[in-house]
Amino acid sequence: MDSLLSKFEALGLTAEKAKEAAGNKKLAPTLSELIDSTGQTAFEKTPGMLLYTLGTTVTKEKTPHASYIAKAIASGRIGSSEQLSAATKFCAKNDPAANEKAFDEACGVGVVVSDSEIAASVKDVVEGAKELLLKDRYRAQGRVLGMVKKAPALRWAESGKVKSEFDAQILALLGPKDERDDPANAKKAAAKKPADAAEAAEAAPGAAAKKPAEAKKWVPTPLETMFADGDISRLHKAGENPQIKPELTQKHLEATKGMVITRFPPAPHGNRDMRQANGINVNFGYAKIHGGTCNLRYDDTNPEAEEQEYVDSILDTVRWLGFEPDKILYSSDYFQELFDLAVDLIRRDLAYVCHCTADEIYEQRGGASKGPRSCCAHRSRPVSESLEEFQKMKEGRYAANEATLRMKMDMDDGNPQMWDLIAYRILYSSHHRTGDKWCIYPTYDFTHCLCDSIENITHSLCTREFTQSRQSYYWLCDALEVYKPVQWEYGRLNVTNTVLSKRKLLKLRDEGFIRDLDDPRLYTIPALRRRGVPPQAINAFVRELGVSTSSPIIAVERLENHIRDCLNEIAPRVMAAVEPVRVVLENLPEDHLEMIELPYKSNDESFGTHKVPFTRVLYIDASDFREADSADYYRLAPNKSVGLQNVPFPITCTDVRKNADGSVAEIVCRYENEGKQKKPKAFIQWIAECPELGSPIRLDEVRIYNPLFKHANPYDETVVPGGWLSDVDRDSLLVRKGAIAEIGLWDLINKHAATESGKKDILENHPENIRFQFTRMGYFTLDKDSSLSVADAAKATKGADVKLIMSRIVTLKEDPKK
Repeated sequence: MDSLLSKFEALGLTAEKAKEAAGNKKLAPTLSELIDSTGQTAFEKTPGMLLYTLGTTVTKEKTPHASYIAKAIASGRIGSSEQLSAATKFCAKNDPAANEKAFDEACGVGVVVSDSEIAASVKDVVEGAKELLLKDRYRAQGRVLGMVKKAPALRWAESGKVKSEFDAQILALLGPKDERDDPANAKKAAAKKPADAAEAAEAAPGAAAKKPAEAKKWVPTPLETMFADGDISRLHKAGENPQIKPELTQKHLEATKGMVITRFPPAPHGNRDMRQANGINVNFGYAKIHGGTCNLRYDDTNPEAEEQEYVDSILDTVRWLGFEPDKILYSSDYFQELFDLAVDLIRRDLAYVCHCTADEIYEQRGGASKGPRSCCAHRSRPVSESLEEFQKMKEGRYAANEATLRMKMDMDDGNPQMWDLIAYRILYSSHHRTGDKWCIYPTYDFTHCLCDSIENITHSLCTREFTQSRQSYYWLCDALEVYKPVQWEYGRLNVTNTVLSKRKLLKLRDEGFIRDLDDPRLYTIPALRRRGVPPQAINAFVRELGVSTSSPIIAVERLENHIRDCLNEIAPRVMAAVEPVRVVLENLPEDHLEMIELPYKSNDESFGTHKVPFTRVLYIDASDFREADSADYYRLAPNKSVGLQNVPFPITCTDVRKNADGSVAEIVCRYENEGKQKKPKAFIQWIAECPELGSPIRLDEVRIYNPLFKHANPYDETVVPGGWLSDVDRDSLLVRKGAIAEIGLWDLINKHAATESGKKDILENHPENIRFQFTRMGYFTLDKDSSLSVADAAKATKGADVKLIMSRIVTLKEDPKK
């Protein structure tokens, strides 16, 4: 192990990465052999990383001349990932040692692309796409960069220089980014008749469009950019992947017409989370930018775990994130075809019925000591016998676990995924679609690649935990001589400050730490949705990260920044007081009533305006008042003036009346509506008392959600010695009673309910699509625990029987002194 560690660290791998590679039974010997073949013991960064990439992708069938490529990397002939990709393709069909000239030509060896040639080629592409760029501006940047990378003259150019030149030319053509580069504004310009304030926020041109100097802050990453860089930008075209028989390629191309076809294959059990949101964007997004299609295929091969609610939830999540499947399929659609293929595999003497127990199979694979492996005693049984036994399994003549169908693979291979995997097992459970028709069910290892093959999937995109499965995936397709898709693995997304395991989530619920699996403190999709997180913010987050082979752990603050910036663009503003304090304006008459016009968003006319009453009695939030003033505090205090939002004149505190317990009962102020007044240093929100106009709106609860865990990694025993459950912050949910809001809130609810989508939201109990900013407090949404009907929402004012519960989506970034 130590010799391998030093050898792998010489490639430039970190100690952690080198240890991971040394412990990988498939990768370690392959990578070690490649390093030895170069005759070198030390490497510069680029050759070292290329050798590591070669080691992680090489297979005996696909890359028979890997040592030749390794030597070419070490000598400097192969110096980029593009050249390495070309080298592996060339060596899959040719002997490079026998024709080095052809190898060099195919891989761009010795080709130098000058800076002037790069500039000229980039200019040609940019000029050709000029109309698109001027129309869509920076939203087209990813697409045009993809065109640049495909330019034949730039194939062997240094990617860093190409990107720098491209950025410079785009900047020269378009100038710096401004509000026109916000996709939300493009939608606004397209809409002619916004139906309500929320629709206007996404449909009508905002004030910023009239004032170019006021650039929008949030410009979500376009989908194209997600696939513009890295290995995923250089994947094969349809039909380029080698097949065991040439006619399979021909049939595949006839069926697909050369179009990209991907699939998103979730199992219908367990909650969706950020990892699945990333997977949905990868699979649906890759197909979309290549003009292809993506299927939603449920991997429903385990009837003991599957539930219809998860089937519905998955499709709902896909659509919520903005995608539509080309076809909605199930692995169970192919149960008969899969059974027939299993019979075919037995007839080829490549599968057998096994009666070993799970413990016996474990020992055959080396057991706990990871010792020598051995074959099952049933492996050599005659084909006819296995066919007969498999039929008995199908007819229910064996008990569960009494027999399995195993694939006859390679027990001597270093990859555990080649150790005679189970293809079929007996399960006496009713299936959610096929009922009791079957008592044998195919495993994931048998089903997945064959369903991909049946559907003519061109790119089987999955996360890195399936890297070892690639070999068995290809083995099974070739063993049955069916079309073989390409499996490509990308890094799994992880975020800090949470747990995602279903078992752990259930433990949190069962022990009372959370209310349910959609608790807004979690990072499952149902929880994020209930919390009011917009889908476009989630998409922007995963697209910004791109697609790579690493498995990053991303600080959850990055997601929250996208949520905050997105809501800043789409959320109307209303005034509220979570802890209201009564204010009496002593110099106004008892019956004073003045209607004040307020914008739903300052400097953006598209959100519209509304009117609220201004009376002698107001309420402000307790956070906007201090009895002890200080030089760095700008809000209300005794003998101090402060502005009220959109009210012509400031107020000055003249007296503070107390309750018996010493708490503030009422603040007496003077409305400074006479004489010339200095402009206040700060303006605070307020809500008038005017029962005849339904003001204020009484909120039953305001729920303030904070991180559920105290540390970024609850599993880290160095900072959480008591275990992950001890890291739960029991005060992460604060519930405030007695909060109030201005009547503009009910106006927003009315307008949302007046739209078809709004009615649907309320009928399906999805009020979280009603989002707003409580001015200076944060972004909030209406929680599904509210009692809100379509009839309630259509009323002019809030009825006493309507329960409104608000949940905080995310905080604001603001100086608390102001």
